Amino acid sequence: MDKNLRDLLKEIEEHGRENDARATERARMMLNLEPASAQLLSILVRASGATRAIEIGTSNAYSTIWLAWSLAPAGGSIVSIDRNPDKHALARENLRRAGFLDGVDLRTGDAAEISGQLTGPFDLIFLDADRRKFPEVLQILLPKLAPKALVIADNVLSHPEEIAEYLKLISSLADFQHTIVPVGKGLSIAYRG
Repeated sequence: MDKNLRDLLKEIEEHGRENDARATERARMMLNLEPASAQLLSILVRASGATRAIEIGTSNAYSTIWLAWSLAPAGGSIVSIDRNPDKHALARENLRRAGFLDGVDLRTGDAAEISGQLTGPFDLIFLDADRRKFPEVLQILLPKLAPKALVIADNVLSHPEEIAEYLKLISSLADFQHTIVPVGKGLSIAYRG
């Protein structure tokens, strides 16, 4: 990763932290992926050779940029969904600055509804939004996954009660290996292959 992109990610990360310290409403918070989690996500994406990703929870595109950079060597692309149009405007600008706008399809609206309209196959799902909706979204996307697929969710240690149903579901899928990694706010990592 070149210095300009590292500097931009650091700027987005710091802006997100400062914003979240001031924000009084959850909808106005950026709630970015922790840097160590972003690094691990990037390593997994690059090692897996994923090319078609879906991200639930764009926010200001911090994680989206990490994903886009990680997918770029394989010519990959991302569909990134967020219900907040203001965050998508900010994400669009950050993606433009990072040089990844062309590789990201930003969709604004309900994640389950939009996921139902998408065609696969996807070989990576990254879930980082409304944790209570993860099971519904995963059920919609499972038939749209490639034979080899990574499914990663954030906040599994920081919000255990909100993500319990998702963890129950992903752990019950016999064709997936699943583990929880205590990095950042906790990543659930599942792989079928």
